[in-house]
Amino acid sequence: MSYIQLYTSVSPVFSGLQKELDDADYVIVGIPLDITSTYRTGSRLAPLSIREASLNIETYSFRSEMDLEETRLHDAGDLHVSGDLGETIKRVELVTREIFEAGKTPILIGGEHTVTLGAVRGFSPGVAIISFDAHLDLRDEYMDRKISHATFMRRLTEEPNIRTIVEVGTRAVCQEEIAYAKTSDIRFFTARWIMKEGVEAVSEELEELLEDCGAVYITVDMDVLDPAFAPAVQNPEPDGLSTSILLDLLWKVCDSRVVGFDLTEVTPSYDSGTTSVQAARIVFECICRLEKAKRFQVRET
Repeated sequence: MSYIQLYTSVSPVFSGLQKELDDADYVIVGIPLDITSTYRTGSRLAPLSIREASLNIETYSFRSEMDLEETRLHDAGDLHVSGDLGETIKRVELVTREIFEAGKTPILIGGEHTVTLGAVRGFSPGVAIISFDAHLDLRDEYMDRKISHATFMRRLTEEPNIRTIVEVGTRAVCQEEIAYAKTSDIRFFTARWIMKEGVEAVSEELEELLEDCGAVYITVDMDVLDPAFAPAVQNPEPDGLSTSILLDLLWKVCDSRVVGFDLTEVTPSYDSGTTSVQAARIVFECICRLEKAKRFQVRET
């Protein structure tokens, strides 16, 4: 029995498009994890809510000039989340590795942001991480936890297979995190700088930072968006990015080097479905862009 069969269950199918696992290029797994959440809980409900939203929005991407129906998706259902955080992270790692080693791209839908820690552990050495997030998540400890959605990025800096970390959309940090980012050579782009300088300027710098990277993992915490666009997130922060800016930036970095992608921190009960629709659209756009990059072996156009 494979880890996917062991640790996942059937759920509503994302987008309604379902290929057999062996025939798929992209494998979606929901991670209803909500153990270390702070301020607002409820991200365990996000995979179902985002799937429901995905069934009710159109599948064509004007950015990529592709339709999601042209891609080969398999929704493996939801991970069986354990009450033990370490065990859940291990299951995320095992499932992610199995998908990756089968030559497919894992698309994870959280859940709290600690899912990224397990996911990235599932890849070969040398992977670069691009995190779109209002927070740096570089605290060494938070609420007596060494591993939480506020510390997972710090733990990732300690992983031997990580090549570089770049954070985009930053606007909510503590002094400890700023100091650690500087001493650890972690580059971050504030939301204010992005809105002042524009997508092209940020994209050029990202391209330089990732120029020698052969594998890239992308993670999106939905609080990178301003609450006007995504109110139902665990830790909303004002003065964030618009959906259009985020999608433009993702379009630039979703190229043929991307080995995996996750989206996290939606708390559906805090709005009437707007944030889940935004999340589903972001996943649609990223898959379409990855498919285009795969077909034409492009990095940036």
